[in-house]
Amino acid sequence: MSELERPPTGLGQGDISPPSGLMDLLGVAAVLLDAEGRIVLWSPQAEELYGYTSEEALGRYAAHVLVHEEHWEWVVKTFIEVMETGQSWAGTFPIRRKDGGTRLVELRNMRLMNDRGEFYALGLGTDSPTLRELERDVALSTRLISQSPVGVAIFDTDLRYVSVNPALERMHGRPAADHLGRHYREIMRATDFEETEAAMRHVLRTGNPLVEESTIVGRTPADPGHEHAWSISMYRLEDTQGRILGLAELVVDVTQRYRSALEAGETRRRLALIADGSARIGTTLEVDQTARELADVTVPEFADVVAVDVLDSLLDEHRPVSRDGPVFFRALAVKAAYPTDAFEAADPPGRIATYDADRLAARCVRTGRPVLVRHVEGGDLGLIARDKDAAMLLARAGVHSYMAVPLAARGTVLGFLGLTRARDPRPFDEDDLAIATELASRAAVCIDNARTHQSVRNAAVTLQRSLLPDHPPSLPGLQVASRYLPAQAAYEVGGDWYDVLPLAGDRTALVVGDVMGSGIDAAAAMGRLRTATAAFTELDLDPAQVLQHLDTITSRLEQYIATCLYAVYDPHRAELRIANAGHLPPVVVGGGEQPRLHDLPTGTPLGVGGVPFETTTVSFAPGDELVLYTDGLVETRHHPLDERLDTLLHLVDAPDSPLEETCDRLLQKLRHPDDHDDVALLIARARPFRSVTDSRH
Repeated sequence: MSELERPPTGLGQGDISPPSGLMDLLGVAAVLLDAEGRIVLWSPQAEELYGYTSEEALGRYAAHVLVHEEHWEWVVKTFIEVMETGQSWAGTFPIRRKDGGTRLVELRNMRLMNDRGEFYALGLGTDSPTLRELERDVALSTRLISQSPVGVAIFDTDLRYVSVNPALERMHGRPAADHLGRHYREIMRATDFEETEAAMRHVLRTGNPLVEESTIVGRTPADPGHEHAWSISMYRLEDTQGRILGLAELVVDVTQRYRSALEAGETRRRLALIADGSARIGTTLEVDQTARELADVTVPEFADVVAVDVLDSLLDEHRPVSRDGPVFFRALAVKAAYPTDAFEAADPPGRIATYDADRLAARCVRTGRPVLVRHVEGGDLGLIARDKDAAMLLARAGVHSYMAVPLAARGTVLGFLGLTRARDPRPFDEDDLAIATELASRAAVCIDNARTHQSVRNAAVTLQRSLLPDHPPSLPGLQVASRYLPAQAAYEVGGDWYDVLPLAGDRTALVVGDVMGSGIDAAAAMGRLRTATAAFTELDLDPAQVLQHLDTITSRLEQYIATCLYAVYDPHRAELRIANAGHLPPVVVGGGEQPRLHDLPTGTPLGVGGVPFETTTVSFAPGDELVLYTDGLVETRHHPLDERLDTLLHLVDAPDSPLEETCDRLLQKLRHPDDHDDVALLIARARPFRSVTDSRH
């Protein structure tokens, strides 16, 4: 270490601060004159500023070296005044440089006296434009910081406040004096600001600035009742020598932007909820399923607990709604986002509950208007719950906000949607009410459609079942089993049928058919065709002739066509005579062979007209089986028909199984509960037969 670098005796290295660099930036030149005005000292900065070397300047009159001739008189006069009075002079003066040019210099001239009482004049000078630029920068920075809406804080390397501008004072709700000298965490004490402090230390350590990459949400003494959001930027401060001075923090209040973003996010969430409800509610024409879908959409995204109840009179017409008495609700669905007593306070699906006239649910369905309780108070729980016990459960669950929204469709109130919030701290508001009303309206239409559909479907099923036959108690040489299943889910009952008709000569007619379409009209058309089939059977016609007559009748039924397979079994000949009108081929099991689809002339469906049908004779010995079915058993949207027919052949490959078990097995393996078509299934097995005439011989 050189002598210049070594600290004075008694001082440590840390007691002396290194130069800041500001003096070097200004380049202050020092010139010392004796009492006669001659230059006796000349600093290196003077050489740089004025252009003269010390050898060229020392010993010469300063006026002759640095002043243009036209200014000599004024300079000499001013010099004499300074030396006589001791009053300093300061100002900007045009100095002559060695190259003959002029340079404006900011000067400070003062009288000095040595230990012998001799006077000298010290002139300090710096480039005036450089000084003015620095002054402008400082003034601009000072004005910007003091008047800026952006909060500005300067910290030392220990993160203690050195300077705070008025904007930050307002944000923190504390004057600058309360900040200065205190650590950042002494002012910003909330845990929300721990991450900010860590970021400050990182910027100090690495020098990498943090520019609007951190948004802090918290509360300050200025506004302890509300959350604010700030966008924070941080920069490490260094002098011209690279020495770390501290940290600058810029704080922008972005509360409005933050709240707008939250509101926009909430709006998007609500729109997404409505879109989700539109896609998920009403996938089936079943009342209970629609209610469960409504509950699934609203929990947990919208409410902590939801209950969907309908008026019991909706499903039981013998219990009308009274105008001023209690209201009877039947619970359809209830769902909670988490285990809670509020779930226990709701009625389980299927239960019928009585709500007194003063309850909010009763008011909701009677007026057809939603009820919003933003902030539930003690007395409100008694009006929300069905009874005192349920009210206690709601209180224990911490329910603080509630809505009851009517399920209304086509001018009729069907029930209500009840929503509660407990763990979710947000109270329901008008926007939430609008969303709940939209979801409830969609669900109500679907529930009403399902209710109407169920009524029509029940009528169609009743009609169709009334038209289907009972098996004769005994059939010559034949054992028969059958099944009929109506369509499920969102589809209506169709026009599938089967028939077993005794004929003269110990014969039996076996029929299966399918009227294309659904609903009561299809069931009625099926009934007409079945009646006509029975009538033509009595005429003892060939199967092809029966189909020809049925084709004529079907062509007279507007907008209906049908497929049909008609077979006559003769136990004396051990044979079947079969004709097909566009129907799927029958399965024949027996003869020691694998089950097979019998290859018949397909024919055209009934109602097309003009195409003759053919009768085919098939051997049908005792033990053989004939499987007749409609397309609802084998056709699906997800599997090729050939694949399903192969599965059918595999399932009937059990010749010793009871026919009833075979029917059940086919329906269990091939039929899905939500399949969209009816199924008619008829299985016949030939058995040994001896006629009365044979027994006499």
